[in-house]
Amino acid sequence: MQNTAHIIGAGISGLSAAVRLANAGFKVAVHEATHQAGGRCRSYFDGATNLTIDNGNHLLLSGNSHARAYARSIGTEAGLVGPESAQFPFVDIKTGQRWQIDLGAGRLPTWVLDESRRVPDTGLTDYLKLAPLIWASEETLVGKSIPTEGVLYQRLVQPLLLAALNVDPPEGSAGLAGAIVRETLLAGGQACRPLIARDGLSAVLIEPAVKFLGDRGHTVQLGHELRSFTTSDGKAAALNFGGEDVIQLAEGDVVVMAVPPRAATSLMPGLKAPTEFRAIVNAHFRFEPPPGSAPILGVIGGVVEWLFAFPNRLSVTISNSDRLVDMPREELAQTIWNDVCKAGGVSGELPPWQIVRERRATFAATPAQNALRPGPVTALKNLFLAGDWTATGLPATIEGSVRSGDRAADLVLAAKAS
Repeated sequence: MQNTAHIIGAGISGLSAAVRLANAGFKVAVHEATHQAGGRCRSYFDGATNLTIDNGNHLLLSGNSHARAYARSIGTEAGLVGPESAQFPFVDIKTGQRWQIDLGAGRLPTWVLDESRRVPDTGLTDYLKLAPLIWASEETLVGKSIPTEGVLYQRLVQPLLLAALNVDPPEGSAGLAGAIVRETLLAGGQACRPLIARDGLSAVLIEPAVKFLGDRGHTVQLGHELRSFTTSDGKAAALNFGGEDVIQLAEGDVVVMAVPPRAATSLMPGLKAPTEFRAIVNAHFRFEPPPGSAPILGVIGGVVEWLFAFPNRLSVTISNSDRLVDMPREELAQTIWNDVCKAGGVSGELPPWQIVRERRATFAATPAQNALRPGPVTALKNLFLAGDWTATGLPATIEGSVRSGDRAADLVLAAKAS
């Protein structure tokens, strides 16, 4: 008899678990509370700009092995596009200075030895001062591990860690920051090529997964919110979706709970989970980027942190942006556009725009909040957790989401084999 894996949540972590288990021979049923798959990683048509936009400008790197393998498994890895080598242009909009960091395409960080490829006005000793991050514990603060001032910090370390941790870097977990450094800067340019879903996150990472499952006889049910579940003999026994909509679990059936932390703690009283979150603001402008615009541009000295160039669109990401979530939308759009003009070398009146504010975009990657992240195993033998907020060893990223889904699926398979 074929066992069923019930995946609660159709975000990246839930879909990655679903695809992995479907390929391993399980019958898969995905249950999503909302009316769209993808969670915080999705695209939608926006009437204000008349464009399909992403709710967040998520950047992948070539070293994100789990995310790339997930895309490969659903046939869309080619939809993640980027330069052949790891080059990152930057601009300081206060001074007008521009530079490019060239990490090359090798497996060793030899770029730090070449003055023309590293951050201007930095020396090798500046990079060696980052070494404590490599072995730092997750309980240690970034600010207690490395210098959080100076040219290298301002021009590379601060933008990188702010984007990864979504907190002011000095208050972030040095262990989580170290994981990012080990898998990117320390792994050489071959791990650092930026990859962007040019046709949109949903088109590359979400819709193909839903189609993959449907084509193989599995189900993805939207608007199907798990209200509660019952237990028996140390296992989840039945899933209650409201009223008479109850699914009894057979022997060998499993559940992967891949929902946000607030939903998880509601469904599972006593579960520890992060309680503090940080916002991310994204802005999208209907504007044709100038010819030769970099796909991604680091911006120093303004409100904008990263500028993305898409066909017919310029988009912006601002991390740790609680300070901006209550700012009047028109004022915020104009402030961001002013930075875009300086950084992108464009001009003109404010074009059609959209602001997307995710108030609870990620958990706050501080040591205290990181300590609250649960592992994938629960007290119930047939119920496992997934999500970027669980203890993945990474901050809240797409790579962390996929890893958590893969890990939950692998635990299901290991339990079945035992």
